Amino acid sequence: MPVVPALGPDQRARAWAELAEQPFEVLVVGGGVTGAGVALDAATRGLRTALVEARDFASGTSSRSSKLFHGGLRYLEQFDFTLVREALHERDLSVTRIAPHLVKPVPFLYPLEHRVWERPYVTAGLVLYDQLARLGALSTPMPRHRHLSRRGARQLFPALKPDALVGAVRYYDAQADDARHTLGVARTAAAYGATVLNSAEVISFHHAGGRVTGVRVRDVETGAEVDVQAEVVVNATGVWTDDIQTLVGGRGRFHVRASKGVHIVVPRDRINGESGLILRTEKSVLFVIPWGSHWIVGTTDTDWDLDKAHPAASRADIDYILEHVNQVLAVPITHDDITGVYAGLRPLLAGESEVTSQLSREHAVARPMPGVVAVAGGKYTTYRPMAADAVDAVADDVTRSVPPSVTENIPLVGAEGYHAMVNQLHGLSERWGIPHFRAEHLLNRYGSETPEVLGLAADDRSLLEPVPGAEGYLMVEMVWGASHEGALHLDDLLARRTRISIETSHRGVVSAEPVARAVAGVLGWDEVRIGNEVDSYRARVEAERRSQEAADDQAADAVRIAAPDTRAVAVGRALV
Repeated sequence: MPVVPALGPDQRARAWAELAEQPFEVLVVGGGVTGAGVALDAATRGLRTALVEARDFASGTSSRSSKLFHGGLRYLEQFDFTLVREALHERDLSVTRIAPHLVKPVPFLYPLEHRVWERPYVTAGLVLYDQLARLGALSTPMPRHRHLSRRGARQLFPALKPDALVGAVRYYDAQADDARHTLGVARTAAAYGATVLNSAEVISFHHAGGRVTGVRVRDVETGAEVDVQAEVVVNATGVWTDDIQTLVGGRGRFHVRASKGVHIVVPRDRINGESGLILRTEKSVLFVIPWGSHWIVGTTDTDWDLDKAHPAASRADIDYILEHVNQVLAVPITHDDITGVYAGLRPLLAGESEVTSQLSREHAVARPMPGVVAVAGGKYTTYRPMAADAVDAVADDVTRSVPPSVTENIPLVGAEGYHAMVNQLHGLSERWGIPHFRAEHLLNRYGSETPEVLGLAADDRSLLEPVPGAEGYLMVEMVWGASHEGALHLDDLLARRTRISIETSHRGVVSAEPVARAVAGVLGWDEVRIGNEVDSYRARVEAERRSQEAADDQAADAVRIAAPDTRAVAVGRALV
């Protein structure tokens, strides 16, 4: 792995200079997992690459998913075997090679409600699921599914009502912190030479001779603008794909619809279980997913045509989740049990159906005009083949030959040396005087970069103290987020570099000022800026809380968008 540049203020200044001074072969618009994947794929093929994101990396869909790397059992019912096979391959590739520090296996329980027909029906699907995962497996695959009696299922998941199931099947998938994973992809792209910038908004496209020749980019933080030359611009903006195509001009080759998915987060002690849970609903599926000291429960699947930057969860969304999960829980979850709520938008290719739950999760790549490639659709798990297909399309417009994709063999930042460091966990704990569980927590977030993260505390041991109000994290992680991971605002740190915004009952409000003061030196904040960041974050949390009491989407959206925004983005309100 090449040296990974620290994405801090100095690097940001250099990156802005690079945008103005050198032409690029590929300019990627959108810093979600697909855009970051395209930047990594292009950079590792030797192309001069830049990635610009109007807000923060993963600030849209890529931080608000179900946080699963999975094949998608429900797609078997739609006979989409190719998608499931591809997703299972990517799942196992990430677990074993690309990101073992971030992507971890997790067991799921599939409760059976009907005695005669359901077990053979589900078994047929899971046999196929297991077999598809084993085709071309890289190493020892995840365990095969296992049948359980009702008693055996309730031993594994005591929270289930006795009459909610007649038996169950256990199978395995994987999960990851989606925001940290996306950031890892973007930082790996930077390590291979890509110029990577957040708070960098594309405001117009340049044309010459019937083709796009570059873009004009605005620094969202300062208002400065710069013209960037590029042989190809890749539109990887997810639910903003159509907005950017409008900015390009001309007609796009496909359209994207947004489907809202809402999740709630509850403390681990509210549901007594030792695995995840997957439940069928009348519309889709509902997951109960173990998440450290919490559970993530979701999701919904409804059409959304309101603000894309800050999709709001309404009380109706939350009630839907509670109603369905409580059908199988012996002790119901209430609104008072909820620690956090988040809403995200799935970018679905429009046209297949009027119902969002039936729209395709396949991805599409198109060349709407010379100099522009658009990629959209798909699912988080399949970001890497999506990116590879997009860069294959780029080859039609660049002036030199483009070699094949190599990202299947490129581990993300923190992956190399991770397994050896796991074996040295005791020594790491002793050296820094931190409990074993904290050292393990750091390894599963930063992998082999963990010693570098802790090294920031060498001259200031107070950084090894827990974050006030969020004791699962250390203050040194906040400083690392600002100095090495491109965080520019308080919500970048509390909502994406960490998940304090959904894992604490105060949703980060208690932590806001101490964190702001800890990173002020790195980011050059004075007292006024510290106060503004804290006030803005508190207003965000208050707006989200109030929106979650609103009756419907329109009311929730009106409340949420009234909160001040730390990033004043113009086009389509936001990019990814």
